[in-house]
Amino acid sequence: MPKNSPIRTGIIGFGLSGRVFHGPFVATNPAYSLDLIATADAGRQADARERHPRAEIVDTPAELLARANELDLVILASPAHVHLEQGIAALEAGCAVVVDKPFAASVAQAEQLIETAERVGQPLAVFQNRRWDSDFLTVKKLLAEGRLGAVHRFESTFERFSGGLRDRWQDTSTVDQGAGISFDLGSHLIDQALQLFGPASVEYAELSIVRPGGTSDDEAFISLLHDGGVRSHISLSRAAAQSGPRFRVLGSEAAYVVHGLDGQEPALKLGALPTDDGYGVEPESAWGTLGIDGSDVPLERVQSERGDYPAFYAGIADSIRNGSPLPVDPRESLETMRIIERAHRLSPVAAR
Repeated sequence: MPKNSPIRTGIIGFGLSGRVFHGPFVATNPAYSLDLIATADAGRQADARERHPRAEIVDTPAELLARANELDLVILASPAHVHLEQGIAALEAGCAVVVDKPFAASVAQAEQLIETAERVGQPLAVFQNRRWDSDFLTVKKLLAEGRLGAVHRFESTFERFSGGLRDRWQDTSTVDQGAGISFDLGSHLIDQALQLFGPASVEYAELSIVRPGGTSDDEAFISLLHDGGVRSHISLSRAAAQSGPRFRVLGSEAAYVVHGLDGQEPALKLGALPTDDGYGVEPESAWGTLGIDGSDVPLERVQSERGDYPAFYAGIADSIRNGSPLPVDPRESLETMRIIERAHRLSPVAAR
């Protein structure tokens, strides 16, 4: 494609993911044009027309994929169990593809997607947007500066309270279809741990269904041992009425603790745009602390780095136009999938 032409983009799915995590970043980045959106739900169609009046709305993924020759990029904001079929169709039609996490419903399916992308010579990236969370970027900076000393334990917690089951694919699909908290939020937290501390193996796992009638894991605890010796404790829940610290990083010289979640998602849900002043900036009340409890030196409040989800799509545009490395290598996400599958083998999901 001509380097200065907009990257013609289609989005499959306009639930939370397509509406909040993809649409705003494509629409506000001048490198892209948002041309097609596929969603069958009448309410979502109306929402898509209001938010993106220049985009054409079609009823089905098949309709969008049949017109893939009109596009340069297809974004799969769809359930994990259809990523393989949709991804292969888009890649073989000559489009770059962004796949929302979970990458696929299994390691084997993720491998097929990678093999197809390499065969046809099209970019394939997984939307690991939480590499650009404010708190994660702050941990990266502290590690780079050596302010914690030698880290021996990394605790990462992402807990919510979802109440009862709802009519959504995450609550009605099975583990074999890529559903469950370990596939969903675990894809982010495991990816973050691997980015910080390198390759790891699963030492221990607990996965369980908590909500009555559930078909996939609501809670998970996964312990990783990284090749460099750091242990990562990953805690996930859809049934936590109160949450623990988002990160607790223990080192030989100090610890860093931060509570709460990065503010980009709630801001986007309320209608904020990535181009707004102050987007991604965390208030001082959300900053974490660095230091040692009970020492003569008071704990230090550490200003949070600015969250930067727009960096993902800036990187995708650079890759499509200039052949630059992808912002997320799909083989890195494949390693995350391997860990999730290993955790499921160690602890098959069962109701409590």
